[in-house]
Amino acid sequence: MSCFRLATALTAARPLPLTSQNLRLFARKSQEFTYARRQFSKALNESNIVKNTKPAGTLKLTLLGACIGAVAGSTYTIYSRISDKDSHKEHERTPPKVIGSLPAGVRITKRYINPKDTSGLDIVLFQFQTCPFCCKVRAYLDYMGVSYSVVEVDAVLRQDIRWSSVKKVPMVLIRQQDGQYVQMTDSSAIISLVASSLHDKRTDVGDLAQFYPHVSFFDDDGKKRQDILNKYFLMYQDRTPKNMTKEIEENERKWRTWADNHLVHLISPNCYQTLGEALETFEWFSQAGEWDVYFPKWERNLMVYGGATAMWVIAKILKRRHELTDDVRSHMYDALGKWTAELKKRNTKFMGGKQPGLSDLSVFGVLSSMEGCQTFKDSLQNTNIGKWFYDVKELVQQNRGELRRERIASVEALA
Repeated sequence: MSCFRLATALTAARPLPLTSQNLRLFARKSQEFTYARRQFSKALNESNIVKNTKPAGTLKLTLLGACIGAVAGSTYTIYSRISDKDSHKEHERTPPKVIGSLPAGVRITKRYINPKDTSGLDIVLFQFQTCPFCCKVRAYLDYMGVSYSVVEVDAVLRQDIRWSSVKKVPMVLIRQQDGQYVQMTDSSAIISLVASSLHDKRTDVGDLAQFYPHVSFFDDDGKKRQDILNKYFLMYQDRTPKNMTKEIEENERKWRTWADNHLVHLISPNCYQTLGEALETFEWFSQAGEWDVYFPKWERNLMVYGGATAMWVIAKILKRRHELTDDVRSHMYDALGKWTAELKKRNTKFMGGKQPGLSDLSVFGVLSSMEGCQTFKDSLQNTNIGKWFYDVKELVQQNRGELRRERIASVEALA
């Protein structure tokens, strides 16, 4: 570190209020300043000594580079600490956001209405039709016969979620008893929240949502990350179902986690491994999501060609990140083989037993996102996943509400 680094950072930083926390922060920075000044003086003295002894040119450049690197690195570190006052916070919990009303101008593209739905839930789902995580949420809502509205978000421009600080889908707004809406993100957390609400209708969904706060942590690279606490847990509280055992709960969490942390990461490297396959995949996305109906032609083309090109590049990055070989199909086959082998071992039709459980619906949702792609067709031919997949699909479609396609100008029109 150096005095130059500290001076630059303090000049660029905004003034901090004189709170006790900031006084402690300033004291710490003063210590860093003293240390930085000593290190800089030491570096200058060493440079003068070397100069007097007339070292070789290479050594001069090495010392100069080391000094410049130390100054630059120290400047960045101090500036980062000053500009991000929350960077030191770990395990900080942030409850789900609550908004007073549905955002103005949000366009409902379709609704699923089930006359038999007794959940009392008013849900608006923001999604990409073929996003694996969005497919997971829809698979669960459809299987449970829950009615919900859908906002189809432009995968490139994302205009329908401009109102939100979170720019990811799936995202849901669920109406609380007081008329306000709780905002939930993360497919697994959404499913767990809705499942908890269906089990315990006496507790307001907004109160149940408090069990799923965002929590901050630092990963192995020292980068600050956020995740949702308890997202694989259902909040039974003191009313656990009689047929629910600890073993069943743990098995469900295990395979739901596997779907999120492993299976879903195999889709992009497979479906976009060549530019041609990426374009073919996005053409199917356009057809499945009815992009030509819900978006202008120029926007639809931007989503297809721009999205396919971007995902083709991203797929290569994901392939390296997840340490996949060039034969990416084999990784998909191995994963599906692991799933079907577990079913065979348990000698059950579904992982949940006689009926699909949350893990069945999660894995089904992930796979259904690529149902029209070549990867899925190859998987049907090279694995035993087909029978289980279509058995789940049949039940999901049987319980799904009636589809009503519409293009409502804004949510106010629903009133």
